[in-house]
Amino acid sequence: MAENTEPVGELVCPAGTPASLRTAVDAGADAVYCGFQNATNARNFPGLNFTLPEMKKAVAYAHEHGTKVLLAANTFPPAGKIQLWKDAVDSAVRMGIDAIIVADIGVAGYIKKNHPDQRIHLSVQAGAPSVEAIKYYCEEFGVRRVVLPRILTIPEIKSLKKDIPCEIECFIFGNHGLMAEGRCSLTNYVTGLSTNMDGVCSPAGDVKYEEDAQRNLTTKLGAFTIDCFSCTQNPGYPTICKGRYRAPHRPDGYYAFEEPISLNLARLLPELIKAGVHAFKIEGRQRSRAYVREVVSSWRKAIDDVMAGQDVELAHLLSLTEGHKQTQGAYETKRWR
Repeated sequence: MAENTEPVGELVCPAGTPASLRTAVDAGADAVYCGFQNATNARNFPGLNFTLPEMKKAVAYAHEHGTKVLLAANTFPPAGKIQLWKDAVDSAVRMGIDAIIVADIGVAGYIKKNHPDQRIHLSVQAGAPSVEAIKYYCEEFGVRRVVLPRILTIPEIKSLKKDIPCEIECFIFGNHGLMAEGRCSLTNYVTGLSTNMDGVCSPAGDVKYEEDAQRNLTTKLGAFTIDCFSCTQNPGYPTICKGRYRAPHRPDGYYAFEEPISLNLARLLPELIKAGVHAFKIEGRQRSRAYVREVVSSWRKAIDDVMAGQDVELAHLLSLTEGHKQTQGAYETKRWR
């Protein structure tokens, strides 16, 4: 597939279902990312993702409207089970998918050897934050774009851009990635399913909500209580890393890793563009069509306004953030617990 580099300011949007893909396309996405209904993608939940016939129709719809389709094949094959990932890659190439997002070097190597003209994007789950790491992926596998881990400040991104031979994509809105960008073992410990090999973090079948007479809510993952919320609080989805725990020094409970919160970089958008970020990614393949429509259309306008030299204001998106809280993460300054 021929190289197709778009101008800076590309909006990359989530599509968890065929209906969500059409919604994102209609709302102004430059590109949509989605996955097949199996462990090759990191949002492998029941009711999400695409069958082969659905993906073929989705690619046709997107291309008819001038939108690119990126396949998330961004999990890590267990030993001896890589054929599923190879089949996903082969299917994507046959359908004319514009780029394949990969994390595993074996999958990247398979694409380079068998489909040398296929465009490859490096997933955030590969965890490549340095010039040396990114150059390695570009030189060895022909990676055209890197999705940067959410641990870099804007000055660091600007410095990085000077020395790497590929495009940069950054998350700008949605779930605030923690620890090693999806390579977490905590959910595997609790549920038996792996985020980075099965594509499942906190599977819905293991999630329980219990409400008492005062309408206070307890959230559980498997046998573990993750958090408790009063009827006036906004509960987050039960994940281990965003749970609240008791400890000898905090018997009342505290967020050991990170509280439920969402990334929102609206205020930093002009600076990210000046730093050389090529594409802006919205998280949320598990979200509703209404969410996709509101967020994509809002960010479409925001990016267009910034590119035209106008001010941007997305304060209204606070209502769509996790726990109704937002952060700029490490992009502005590193403030770790």
